[in-house]
Amino acid sequence: MPNRLAHETSPYLLQHADNPVDWRPWSDEAFEEARSRGVPVLLSVGYSSCHWCHVMARESFEDEATADYLNAHFVSVKVDREERPDVDAVYMEAVQAATGQGGWPMTVFLTPEAEPFYFGTYFPPAPRHGMPSFQQVLEGVRAAWADRRDEVKDVAARIVRDLAQRGGASLEYGDARPPGPEDQPTALMALTREFDAVHGGFGGAPKFPPSMVLEFLLRHHARTGSEAALQMVQATCEAMARGGIYDQLGGGFARYAVDETWTVPHFEKMLYDNALLCRVYAHLWRATGSDLARRVAVETAEFMVRELRTEQGGFASALDADSDDGKGGHAEGAYYVWTPEQLREVLGEKDAELAAEYFGVTEEGTFEQGASVLRLPDREALADAGRVASVRERLLAARGRRPRPGRDDKVVAAWNGLAIAALAETGAYFDRPDLVEAAVAAADLLVRVHLDDRARLARTSLDGTAGSHAGVLEDYADVAEGFLALSSVTGEGAWVEIAGLLLDTVLRHFTAEDGTLYDTADDAEELIRRPQDPTDNAAPSGWTAAAGALLSYAAVTGEDRPREAAERALGVVRALGARVPRFIGWGLAVAEALLDGPREVAIVGQGDDPATRALHRAALLGTAPGAVVAVGEPGSGEVPLLLDRPLLEGRPAAYVCRRFTCDAPTGDAGVLAGKLG
Repeated sequence: MPNRLAHETSPYLLQHADNPVDWRPWSDEAFEEARSRGVPVLLSVGYSSCHWCHVMARESFEDEATADYLNAHFVSVKVDREERPDVDAVYMEAVQAATGQGGWPMTVFLTPEAEPFYFGTYFPPAPRHGMPSFQQVLEGVRAAWADRRDEVKDVAARIVRDLAQRGGASLEYGDARPPGPEDQPTALMALTREFDAVHGGFGGAPKFPPSMVLEFLLRHHARTGSEAALQMVQATCEAMARGGIYDQLGGGFARYAVDETWTVPHFEKMLYDNALLCRVYAHLWRATGSDLARRVAVETAEFMVRELRTEQGGFASALDADSDDGKGGHAEGAYYVWTPEQLREVLGEKDAELAAEYFGVTEEGTFEQGASVLRLPDREALADAGRVASVRERLLAARGRRPRPGRDDKVVAAWNGLAIAALAETGAYFDRPDLVEAAVAAADLLVRVHLDDRARLARTSLDGTAGSHAGVLEDYADVAEGFLALSSVTGEGAWVEIAGLLLDTVLRHFTAEDGTLYDTADDAEELIRRPQDPTDNAAPSGWTAAAGALLSYAAVTGEDRPREAAERALGVVRALGARVPRFIGWGLAVAEALLDGPREVAIVGQGDDPATRALHRAALLGTAPGAVVAVGEPGSGEVPLLLDRPLLEGRPAAYVCRRFTCDAPTGDAGVLAGKLG
């Protein structure tokens, strides 16, 4: 019989609906049940494309004996971290504080008052590598709860007090001044010290795509001319694009590489990674004209539309790392890797030889059981372009006949906001109206399904129906960012208006009096601690994303309040940029926009006039950090930036302003391009 997860909308929770474990969703009812029975709560947090979450599920949660023990002695609660990032953040902080590390699946034991007292991540079914078995953990927790309950509760209460005393972001906020021109080079030097000059990227294995840091470096180069900043971007982007982390057949990026050379990925593909990286490569092309950057940006955009777009027009969260291996089991990477024999089966001997050389497929392999992850290892390798295209097309078609990885169809508001910005800009840069149309369709879905009449967002939807969980700060900030980018591309002022409504909610419900930002609204469900984290992780933090969207909105509208809020929010970037720049990359990128103005570009003219289109394109291709663009007919009141901007002697005109000072208008697209870098 299905358990209580059968009525949920999260694909991850639904994957556990048939477990023999009597799972419950996170709810007051679950904790009331624990209180009435006098038992602790097992909190298990994961997500749909998490490899080790699936492993632990197969080993333990699908095991009848383990389930019987859990059902007898615990109330078991399952949480999708992508649906409830607030719950995940609060307890992950406790796990990291207690153990020095974290990850998923996250396994936490709680009192019936939701206070944590024992922590872990993955536990095996039998003792292994110094780890106790999951059964041993369950028995130990049960014994402690039965024999030393008061002591356990004291420990839990102390943990909660310690978390409260950690001070949150306010301790890092300093004097709340945003970074000045003297601060950014310090962050650049810190990044230079961590840069891998051999393989690109920062730090060692595992190596994650540093999307937000790359955006900072591109903006810093645009503002200062720093060649060191640009070289780090170019080296990292080329290494990732040639490595196994990039899907050489279908486009798109895997979550991270397990090695420092970008060779072997963890094969799950996340929407947020691909949206952020699509934008990075598009911006690199804008700065350098790189053919490689153009190809990767377009292929990544096409991957998102082809593989992640839902029937309703939004974008699904992720593709799993695992898939059917053709031998009756599931294996990580089975969909993506190749052996020489598999190449020969699809291509024949001659073309298989070319493919093996071109993509780095060897008899020894770079992955498990002699299989290889496709790469472009030899940057000097030359091959007939038509023949390579034919090989790639045939391999992609053959791969398409393999069992596909599972897809988490959950539409997350924040990540769709990131995708909207990436697709809108990539479509505009490369004359791909289909990509812009995909961005518009996703934006329409967010307004139609996720946004209510109080300007409050639902975090997720599934099959066109909004979920029950409230949006968090990153949802409001990233959706506003996406809508502002979409308005710049389409000229539709309605997107600016909706972004303003979302950002007003941020100022009303997420912002403290001192300018710090909370991840949850002031009227959200009360947890053991109100989460607050300014540091960027896999995607921009809600804090830094809000700072960026507020700054852009202020530039488009001329309003003081959002700009002042953005400047206050950037105080934390000044405190952290020099110390941990890898974890505040988007904040540093927003600070570059503030230092540059940001530029405000108004284009007035008829939309179908070639001169208007030329000015609009020149504005969009300008590299001035964080520049905002508005385009419309003279007298248009949809976007305040267009007000009181007449034509220039009856012809389309561009106005460039920053810091309350405007240049003389121009009708020459080349002159405008020169003004914007």
